[in-house]
Amino acid sequence: MHQTFVELLERNAEHAQEFRSRFGDVQDSQHPAVVTVCCSDSRVLQDEMWGNDEPGRVFTCSNIGNRVVQRTEAGEAVSGDVLYPVAHTGTDTVVVVGHTGCGAVTATYDALTHGLAEPPGIDHCLGLLKPRLQAGVEALPEGVDRTEAINRLVEYNVDRQVEFLLESDEIPDATDVIGVVYDFQDVYGERRGEVHVVNVDGETDPDALREEYPDIGDRIARLWTY
Repeated sequence: MHQTFVELLERNAEHAQEFRSRFGDVQDSQHPAVVTVCCSDSRVLQDEMWGNDEPGRVFTCSNIGNRVVQRTEAGEAVSGDVLYPVAHTGTDTVVVVGHTGCGAVTATYDALTHGLAEPPGIDHCLGLLKPRLQAGVEALPEGVDRTEAINRLVEYNVDRQVEFLLESDEIPDATDVIGVVYDFQDVYGERRGEVHVVNVDGETDPDALREEYPDIGDRIARLWTY
């Protein structure tokens, strides 16, 4: 047995001991307040970033590139794992969580700029990002280096995912849709692991957002206003 898995089981035993009394209210149903769509990067600590240790509070989805789109026979649709809590558990807040140095955004950038290919499964995922990032790649300011380009496109991707949700008939108009970037590379400041708000219901101007949401003004930031 691989030692890493043995260690995971040991951690799980500690988890089970700590949480054994916390599932009483959610054993038969769930009504999470928020659904988060995170990138499935091992560095993105999806519940820990919110300090969440409450079962039933956050419905967490993840995939490479924090995508909210899937392809169906009828065309593009809101991904089922994102839509499920909105449609069936009364969840009325969606948070799209990008992160600095995103590998999926990097791979999409490379595919768009250099034609680099990935295995079919990864290529399928990137195929959902390419049409949304193409215009962003073309709009990048001259002189930005590769790292700067990727992190600007991280914001751009979050914006496009938020936009898709807002334009979808599957998402009720009353649903709050928020876009954020999780920073563990000191891109937005020196507080590694902090979440920065870049988009609220389609509004991306930091000054406008700070005026409307002064209580979180210090958490609103953007690298790129295009």
